[in-house]
Amino acid sequence: MRKIYLLAGLIVVATFGQSCVSNKKYTELQNENASLMLRNQELTSKLGSSESNLNANQTRVKSLEDMIASEKANAAALQDALNKCLNSSSQGNVNVAKLVDQIQASNKYIKQLIESKMKSDSLNLVLTNNLTRSLSREELSDVDVQVLKGVVYISLSDKMLYKSGSYEISELANTTLSKIAKIIKDYRDYDVLVEGNTDNVPISQVNIRNNWDLSVLRGSSVVQALQNQFGIDPKRLTAAGRGEFNPLESNATANGKMRNRRTQIIITPKLDQFMELIGKAGETEGNN
Repeated sequence: MRKIYLLAGLIVVATFGQSCVSNKKYTELQNENASLMLRNQELTSKLGSSESNLNANQTRVKSLEDMIASEKANAAALQDALNKCLNSSSQGNVNVAKLVDQIQASNKYIKQLIESKMKSDSLNLVLTNNLTRSLSREELSDVDVQVLKGVVYISLSDKMLYKSGSYEISELANTTLSKIAKIIKDYRDYDVLVEGNTDNVPISQVNIRNNWDLSVLRGSSVVQALQNQFGIDPKRLTAAGRGEFNPLESNATANGKMRNRRTQIIITPKLDQFMELIGKAGETEGNN
């Protein structure tokens, strides 16, 4: 009988111990969940800000293209007026020298606008060429580099970047990330957005609620690797995630899912020089 009581007591203690451990773990998960939700809100806000900046930059480029077209039309009109003056016998009231100066100023300004517009695209092409030349044949199978509307997109496959079903960076990824980090360092005036993307298969891990969490955590992992391991200034970096809602292909096939599971490093040039030129244009017009 004494042995039975002793055994029952041990069972109660064991059960109570398991309950304590379970409750403690549950509290830790709750705290981690709250922290992830807050972090996700912050990153979503930063993503919105980055997208707004990108849209603003694209608007500036369009404005610059319109200005180039307008200035070319103005230069053509000035040249036509000058030709008429030179061919006319009654040009006493026309200041030919002034027309020539205006044409020269207009041509110079057009050249400035075109050079500034091309500068961004040229830098991006050089950046892309430098990166692709530095990658091995094996790395190129997992890395896709594109330039779209003046923005460089470096798409990295999940199988190369992360351990399976995780947001932890794999050993294999460090070599490739080091090459990308070197390019980022060479272009100090460029901002960098790291954006995680998933397929539509629900994640089934205790500490990750859904694909939103997974995508943001993966983007954050790459950002921290760029900062901590490769010395990129964190002020230039933004981590974000778009879950399953930015697919490249349909998730109906295994190949489509594989392509959708990716992390994009988006390198965006700052276009402040365009606004400076627009300001100079206003000054020029005011002086004429």
